[in-house]
Amino acid sequence: MRLDHVSYVASHDQISDVVQRIGSQIGTAFVDGGIHPQFGTRNFTAPLLNGQYIEVVCALDHPAAEKTAFGQAVSRKADEGGGWLTWVFSTEDIVPIETALDRIAIDGHRRHPDGTDLKWKQIGVKELLSEPELPFFVQWLTGAHPSLNGNPAAKISKIIFSGTNPFFSSIFSSELESALSLSKISTVLEENEEGAGIFAIEFSTRLGMVLIQ
Repeated sequence: MRLDHVSYVASHDQISDVVQRIGSQIGTAFVDGGIHPQFGTRNFTAPLLNGQYIEVVCALDHPAAEKTAFGQAVSRKADEGGGWLTWVFSTEDIVPIETALDRIAIDGHRRHPDGTDLKWKQIGVKELLSEPELPFFVQWLTGAHPSLNGNPAAKISKIIFSGTNPFFSSIFSSELESALSLSKISTVLEENEEGAGIFAIEFSTRLGMVLIQ
């Protein structure tokens, strides 16, 4: 298991501005990731060092955004003003996570603007809806990993949470901590008036440390 990517939500009207702002802050250009047709969302991605990436995602005016857990999570975060949605871990075998959660992972895919399709399995978004500090999990099936799209110039150094410590509430806490240790990423729980979840992420860039809320 490894930290795969972090996800930031913007409204459909503001996603271009958010992509430009974050891209400028981390010194990395975003690329159009395309549409998640079964979730009613779309994203832009920017590669990070250590084989990770950041996505900025928005909900579309599509029924799937109201009917699927991921679409609901993105829509709700956008209604709250946007910001960090979640952190996502990848695994080469998602079956043990399916067993622990007692359900089957769902298939996901994303159509790139050039027509190619990126496919994966994901699980854990339902938990994210009620416990926003928790990550969800993916197993990549096809296509080039999004961290290969572009020229990475920054890496995650710290993830700052508010409300609830994710390692207290996750049944995968030991696996998450081991994965973060391998990537040399630290976590902090900060007491503030924000709700539970990711409050900010610190990035190490060519111009120094950058904190994005």
